[in-house]
Amino acid sequence: MVRAETRDRIARIELARLDKKNAITTEMYVQMAEALAAAEANRDVRAVLIHGAKDCFTAGNDLADFLKRPPGMKSPSWRFFELLPAIEKPVVAAVGGPAVGIGTTLLLHCDLVYATPAARFQLPFVPLGIVPEFGSTYLLPLIAGYQRAAELLLLGQPFSAEKAREIGIVTGIVAEPELLATAEAAARKLAELPPESIRLTKRLMKSAHAEAVKKQITDEGRVFVERLASPEAKEAMSAFLEKRKPDFSRF
Repeated sequence: MVRAETRDRIARIELARLDKKNAITTEMYVQMAEALAAAEANRDVRAVLIHGAKDCFTAGNDLADFLKRPPGMKSPSWRFFELLPAIEKPVVAAVGGPAVGIGTTLLLHCDLVYATPAARFQLPFVPLGIVPEFGSTYLLPLIAGYQRAAELLLLGQPFSAEKAREIGIVTGIVAEPELLATAEAAARKLAELPPESIRLTKRLMKSAHAEAVKKQITDEGRVFVERLASPEAKEAMSAFLEKRKPDFSRF
């Protein structure tokens, strides 16, 4: 589930499905999109804060739900993929523990990201027989450089908060007990600044790449859905569910 509340001019969006490590379902995508839309429309909201628990951001897509209802362009979840990159209000994220798949790619659309030393990031799309999503094949090479992006996107292995900070995904690393307080303080500072100056500055920073990012998200989404039906993806996901090593030798 997703909890959403607004106080002190900050819209807080909390991933709150800890029994499943905050694995995201279609319903949760819909709830996050609704919360983002409400925050953007509310003149009293000056900043958005996205977080999970201090020791768990999200384990990524809920695989069972994901296989039943893949997040294609006609999926109810697609609205989230349209809204987050386009929101004009500043978005702060607080990341503790796992940030897998969408848990990492959504951070590329946030303005400030704080993580704990124990946060672990991963982009496991290729090992699952699919392709990366949410504009990550455009944005990650842009901010990290091609080779570092290739390492993370092609190998799909976990990486540390320190590495995430070095390549530009994370703004700062803070101790676990201070994570939410630090992110809230940053959101509060943003909320106290001139809102039109914030909006215009954010628009200027993003405008050069906005259309390219939008197109990349669409192109990735199309290939992503195609790949879900591929033999490689079926083998990878069956192996994941069966807790065995996948065998791609016959492909």
